[in-house]
Amino acid sequence: MKISYKSLTKRVLNLNRLSKNIITAFVDYIILVSSLWLSLYLVNQSYLYSKELWLSFFMPFIAILLFFKFDLYRSVIRFISFRAFWEIVKAVSLFIVILSLTIFITPFFDFLSYGVLINYWTLTLLFICGVRMSASWILSNQISPSSRVLIYGAGSAGLQLATALKFSKEMKPVAFLDEDISFQKSFVNGLEVFSPSELTNVIEKKQVQEVLIAIPSAGRSVLKRILKDIEKYPIKVRVLPGVAELALGKVSVSELKEVEIEDLLGREVALPNQTLLEQNIKNKVVMVTGAGGSIGSELCRQIIKHQPSSLILFEVSEYSIYSIEKELRDLNKSIPVIPLLGNVGDKTRIIDICQTFKVNTIYHAAAYKHVPLVEMNPIEGIKNNIFGTLHCVEAAIESYVDTFVLISTDKAVRPTNIMGATKRFSELILQALASQNRNSSEKKTLITMVRFGNVLDSAGSVVPLFREQIKNGGPLTITDPEIIRYFMSIPEAAELVIQAGAMSSGGEVFVLDMGEQIKIIDLAKRMIRLSGMEVRDEDHPKGDIEIEITGLRHGEKLYEELLLGNELIPTQHKRIFQAHEEGIPWVKIKSILDELSLAIQSRDQDLIRNIMMESSTDYSPTKEIHDLLHAHQNKDA
Repeated sequence: MKISYKSLTKRVLNLNRLSKNIITAFVDYIILVSSLWLSLYLVNQSYLYSKELWLSFFMPFIAILLFFKFDLYRSVIRFISFRAFWEIVKAVSLFIVILSLTIFITPFFDFLSYGVLINYWTLTLLFICGVRMSASWILSNQISPSSRVLIYGAGSAGLQLATALKFSKEMKPVAFLDEDISFQKSFVNGLEVFSPSELTNVIEKKQVQEVLIAIPSAGRSVLKRILKDIEKYPIKVRVLPGVAELALGKVSVSELKEVEIEDLLGREVALPNQTLLEQNIKNKVVMVTGAGGSIGSELCRQIIKHQPSSLILFEVSEYSIYSIEKELRDLNKSIPVIPLLGNVGDKTRIIDICQTFKVNTIYHAAAYKHVPLVEMNPIEGIKNNIFGTLHCVEAAIESYVDTFVLISTDKAVRPTNIMGATKRFSELILQALASQNRNSSEKKTLITMVRFGNVLDSAGSVVPLFREQIKNGGPLTITDPEIIRYFMSIPEAAELVIQAGAMSSGGEVFVLDMGEQIKIIDLAKRMIRLSGMEVRDEDHPKGDIEIEITGLRHGEKLYEELLLGNELIPTQHKRIFQAHEEGIPWVKIKSILDELSLAIQSRDQDLIRNIMMESSTDYSPTKEIHDLLHAHQNKDA
C-alpha cells in the first residue's frame, strides 16, 4: 500500500508523546554517530578502526542522556522556540566538554583530537538544530490554515499576535501593514511590512482573506479611518481589543473580535462625570421599569456598578427578568437585586413596591417601541406607553420618590406613527406634572425626560437583523435607499441617561448628542464588506449578498428629529443638551386622558387616532395608515 508524504506526516502528528520522543532520540543518535564519523574524516581523511567504530556507537548515548537532562525531548518540535535551541547548544557543549576531559583520563579516546571535537561540536549543532527546524516547518505546514491574514500594525501588539498565530489552525499571517515609515520595507518576525497605500497590491499578491487590526491604542476615529480604507475590499476584518487587554497579556487569537458597529461609526465615547453617575444611585434604592429590555437591562448593568443600596427590577416578561437578574447577581453578589413581576398599568402594584422598598430613583424604560407593531395595536400601545407612564409617575409622586426619569425617543418629535405620538404625549404628561409639582408644598419628585435616537443592537433594531441576514446568506432588507438614522451604543446611551437625570431640577427634556445621521443602505454595505463578502448588484452580479428595498413601513419616516424647536441649551456634559419646549397645562392633559380612556373602552380606533391628532403631539399619520386600519376594521367586521 502506497503511503503519501501528507498522510505520513499526519500519522507522525497523531503519535503519542512517548513514540515521538523515541523517534526524536533515534534521529539524534544517528546525527551524533554520523557527525563523529564526518568530523574524523574531515580531520584525518581516514576511516575508523574497529575500536573507534565501537566507541562511535557508544559515545552518543552519553549525549542522549544529557539531552533528556536538559529537557530537549519535552519541547514540541512543531512549536520549537529559541529557548529550546539554546538548551541544545548547552547540552551539546557539555557533551563535548566531557569528551575533552576523557582524552586526559583514558587512552581509549586518543583518536579524538581537539580539531575533531571542534568539528564534532559544529556539525552536531548544525544537524540537530537543522533537523528540528525542518521538522517544525514540515509539521506546522500540515496544519492547513483556513485564512491568510494581513496584520495591520507592526508594533508590539502586532508582533505578539503574529507569534501567537504562527502555529494557528485558523489563520496564517502573511504580511504586516503599518503607517510608520520606519517599519515599512523591513521584516518583522519574518513577515514583510508594507505601507497602507500598497493595500491593493498586498491583497492580490499575498491572497489575503482577512485583516487583523492590532493597534490597541487606536481611538474610534482612527479605527473608522482604517476601516474606511479596508472596506473597499470584500475582506473580513477583526480587531484586537484595547490597551487593558494588551496589558493583561491577552494578545491571542481568542481575543480577536469582530468589527463592532461602534467602530464603523467612529464615535468617541465621552468620559463620564462620576459625580453625576452616582448622584441618584449610590446608597439609594433604584427601580428600573422594563428592566429586561435592551435599554432597561443596560441601565441595570450601569446602575449596579455605582453601588445602589438595592436594585429593583420591574418587568412583565418572566424570562427577561430571570435573565437580567442572573447576570446582575454574577456582576455583584453584595448588592441586593430584587426581581418583581408586574405591569406598568397596575398603579397599586407600583405604589406598593415604592412604599415597601422606599424607592429613591425610578428609571422608566418600559414601553412598546416597535413602530409597525404599535401601529397595528394602537390601543395596547396607548395603554402601555401613555397610561403606563402616567401610573408610574403618579405612583412615584404619591410615594415621595426623589427622582423619576422617562426614557423617550426621537420618534416623539413630529410623529407620523402611534408609537411616537404615545411617547410625545408621555413627555407632555411629565412636563405638566412637573409644573404642578413645583407649586406643591409637599416633598417634590424631580421629574425629567431624556430623548435620544436609535441604539445599536437593541431588540428588533436593524443591526442584529442585518447580522442575522448576513449569516443566512441574505438578502439584507432595507425599507428605502434614502432612509437615515441616528445611532448610539446602548452602554453610552444608558450612561448618558443616568447623568442627564442627575442634572434635573424638574420638568426638563434632555436631548443626547447622537452625532451624525447615517444612511442605512451605507451601513448595510459596510457590514457586508467587512464580513468578507461582496454586495451583489448590477455592477457586481457575482457578489455574495444582495440588498433588497422593501418600501417604507406604515408610520416610518425617512429621517428622525431630536428637537421640536431650534434651541438647544448646553449643560455641564458636552453630550447632553436641554431642549426648550413648551408644555400644556395639566387640565388639558387630564381632559385628553379621559377622552382616550373612554375611546379605549369602546375599542374605537378611529376616535383614538383623532384624539391623538388633536392632543398637541403634532401627530400626523400618513394616508396609508388610515387605509390600512380601515381595511383591518372592515375585515374584522
